[in-house]
Amino acid sequence: MQNINSITRFLAMMVAIVVTASSCEIQENFDYEPSGVDGKLEMTAWSYIQQNDSLAFLEEAIVYAELEELYEAATLDRTFIIPTNKAFRTYLKDNAYTSVQDIPLPILRNLLKYHVVNSRVIFTDPTLMPNNRPIAYDTENGQLMYLSHASNFIGLINEGTSIQWQITTSNLEPTNGVIHVVNAVVYYSVPTGDLTVNPDLVLDTIYAINDAFVNGGAESTKNFGTNPLLRVKHVTNNGDYDRKAFLMFNLDDFKKEGVVTDMRFQISVSFTHARGLPLDLYETPSTTWSESSLNFTNAVFPTTPRIARVTTASVPAFNFDITDYYKARTSAGRVSFMIEGATGADETNDLASKEHATLKPPMLIATLASGNSSLEILTKNDISVAYGGVFVFSNDVLEIDGAAAGDIIYTIESVPKNGWLIKGASTLREGAKFTQLDIELMNLLFIQDGVNRTPDGLVVTARDRAGAIIENIELKINVQ
Repeated sequence: MQNINSITRFLAMMVAIVVTASSCEIQENFDYEPSGVDGKLEMTAWSYIQQNDSLAFLEEAIVYAELEELYEAATLDRTFIIPTNKAFRTYLKDNAYTSVQDIPLPILRNLLKYHVVNSRVIFTDPTLMPNNRPIAYDTENGQLMYLSHASNFIGLINEGTSIQWQITTSNLEPTNGVIHVVNAVVYYSVPTGDLTVNPDLVLDTIYAINDAFVNGGAESTKNFGTNPLLRVKHVTNNGDYDRKAFLMFNLDDFKKEGVVTDMRFQISVSFTHARGLPLDLYETPSTTWSESSLNFTNAVFPTTPRIARVTTASVPAFNFDITDYYKARTSAGRVSFMIEGATGADETNDLASKEHATLKPPMLIATLASGNSSLEILTKNDISVAYGGVFVFSNDVLEIDGAAAGDIIYTIESVPKNGWLIKGASTLREGAKFTQLDIELMNLLFIQDGVNRTPDGLVVTARDRAGAIIENIELKINVQ
């Protein structure tokens, strides 16, 4: 027993990153830096938040949402996931809010409650997570959060799902639980489900005919067309390291017959910091440039909004969904794209050009179907939600059969008038999409606005990737 206690104390000293009660700043970079000191805090989680300037946005959000008691309550069986100021700034920008007070209160309360886990989870406990596998925990908002740690005991949030986050400050122990600090507002993301390819679908792939990156500043007239990498890094005001990638395809190179149900732009990753930052894809108006002469000075930059976005992660390739863009085109022929880091996403991403010796070249992958398929509604029930409450969708509310759950795609035709549909950290509006897999794995929420008690409703259209469609599916929403 003495040896086990010694090992536990040693791990705690090596792993815990602690900001003591007298400190005012929490690490806000992306590097995990053990401090080598004990993680005990002689105060509640709420007192700790109030005493740290780097948590000012979180403190403001908790007060505005009137959830102080949640962070002050005397209990040891609670884990607080604490987003920093940097996390809130990114969340506000991504959702077009100018301040915390702009976030609708029901959405804010639901967001904060997801960050409170109803169990004590400390990563220095050697018996907590055998084999470092993610464990699902209930949160205050009724959804799941997957917590795990790497072999060096760095904590991970929602590992193995469609997006995960690394904890930057962990294993702080207030008097009422455990605190882990993260540089993102996290959310439930669908775990990998059954994504078996439908045998009725075929793929058609074409490759870039030109690609190069351009570099601003001192190298604005230099050509990089023969470089095996397409280097991307956003720098304000066209600085020396402001790099953007250009690629050209000829859509006439597609030869197979069928209905295009999905179009992906795939580009192999040679290096990325994988900080979970946005990387954007644009169409450029010129298709006459050559990779042997393109540079920052003569490049024709986009004039229209982005057509797709990915979030950087440690993956072999980035896949941009350009299905809607492709279907909106009225002609084939050549098309030119530009990849750029989003404003403020100061991150190096080295992607493979068609000249790379070992990585796959940039490609467009079309999924085609015969159009001969059918869908069937198995379940469709009205929704009952508490006034100002949250409803989590499941197959008990809406289930359609006829294809794999990930291949059944719903398009919102009419949103509820007295509340919000939420998937991940995004508020869904008319035209937005979700899948049967989102419903099956409870990744879709409805938050009632707490203002109106009148009956409400949601109207969607369902399609599969083979062309089948069911239109105007209406779900009534009753407020209790």
